[in-house]
Amino acid sequence: MLRGFYTAAAGMLSQQRRQEMLTNNLANANTPGFKADQGSLRAFPEMLITSMNTETLPVKKRYQLNGIQTIGPINTGVYMQEALPKFKQGDIQETGNQTDLALIDGNLPVNPNTNRPGAIFFQVLDVNGEPRYTRNGNFTVDGEGYLTTTDGYYVTDTFGDPLMIFGNDFTVTADGRFFEDGEDTGQQIQIAYAEDPGQLVKEGNGLFRLDGANQELPSALDNPEITYQVKQKFIERSNVNIEQTMTEMMTAYRTFEANQKVVQAYDKSMEKAVNEIGRIS
Repeated sequence: MLRGFYTAAAGMLSQQRRQEMLTNNLANANTPGFKADQGSLRAFPEMLITSMNTETLPVKKRYQLNGIQTIGPINTGVYMQEALPKFKQGDIQETGNQTDLALIDGNLPVNPNTNRPGAIFFQVLDVNGEPRYTRNGNFTVDGEGYLTTTDGYYVTDTFGDPLMIFGNDFTVTADGRFFEDGEDTGQQIQIAYAEDPGQLVKEGNGLFRLDGANQELPSALDNPEITYQVKQKFIERSNVNIEQTMTEMMTAYRTFEANQKVVQAYDKSMEKAVNEIGRIS
């Protein structure tokens, strides 16, 4: 009976985590460049149930043997193993702002180990000067003339240095080169390439970081198989599907509610066992 408690409780916990993930996705539906998380549910290892019984042999001394009878496997519950972002391209929206940039995917090689395409990002520097990666191209220019995120993180060029805007009349080409008054400034925005985006760790405000010894992603410019387009005065919207997310939230709630009723039923059975069976003499 206690095993049923644990199985139903595990179901409640997994659906609670899934509901929290979906709620966060919905809250960021209007955040530029946000990548929705998707959860994967895993089952705990099954247990093989057997029963022990005693058999008496029909001989003079009536020997007794302990026999084992297999009943079958039993499920021990599920859990949400991890929440991984989906790097599918979001819709492109025109803003008219000079400093807004949208990164549009072109050809991205498929990783043979994961059978999934890689992903490309803008590279920025956090307050410690460490590289971070984002698809949020809602940039601005700070008081010193540097192109930054709304949080003040510097957007980098292909040399890893902060990009500086020298005037108000600048244009960005499809390959990320900057022109001021029609002249090439010699700067090109850095586009980083993640061969396996699953290795990236999601931080707040649409930022990702790379764990491990190598903290920096390679440049997409070094891979001739990669194609992309930088579009000025546009931003990439989040890839959250609002209708699908709301449907999944309702499903998660109903599943949580069903597991809750199972726990309540087991609780009543335990209460009856404690209060009534103990009275039998």
